[in-house]
Amino acid sequence: MLGYLDEFLLIAVAHFFAVASPGPDFAIVLKQSVQRGRTNALWTSGGVALGILVHVTYCLLGVAIVLSQSEAAFNLLKYVAGAYLAYMGIQALRVKANTDAQTMNAEYSEIESPLAALRRGFLVNALNPKATLFFLSLFTLVISAETPSVVQAFYGGYMAVATWLWFSFLSIILSKSSVRAFFHKAGHWFDRGIGVILIALAIRVVI
Repeated sequence: MLGYLDEFLLIAVAHFFAVASPGPDFAIVLKQSVQRGRTNALWTSGGVALGILVHVTYCLLGVAIVLSQSEAAFNLLKYVAGAYLAYMGIQALRVKANTDAQTMNAEYSEIESPLAALRRGFLVNALNPKATLFFLSLFTLVISAETPSVVQAFYGGYMAVATWLWFSFLSIILSKSSVRAFFHKAGHWFDRGIGVILIALAIRVVI
């Protein structure tokens, strides 16, 4: 592995900037942290990390080459991802104003199963064309074709774990009582704001 240290460091730096930049993953973790609390957000973060493994897997299998060469296949991925983000955005925009604090708190503490939270994070990342482009670039431009598959798999595993740690950290920070209280004061406006962001991301994904 020491012989691939330079390549690994380059990948680690590129991945850090990619995962730290605002996008669908951040938006969904923020939403889950504020609305449903720390545990739910941590499961969602785990789903995002599992989505990373999807990108790594198809790159290792050579599907990345097919996606890069087939405009139709890549466009299909874009439209499916855009539709999913738009759906979540529209659902958020439909939230009605509620002046009853007790009812509002009950809505924000609504229980969602760990599997549902995991699936939510997984779908957002796995269907994210931005992530697809990032991994296409890594596995076709940055990682040498001579790098053994086991080393490439290690790179992928590292990025999945690093993604999980980053969004778990954000989940812990964003789900603090003081942070949740701040967002709860905005009530339905917070939901609508997230809805606008998700729809904007959907449009950006498609175009």
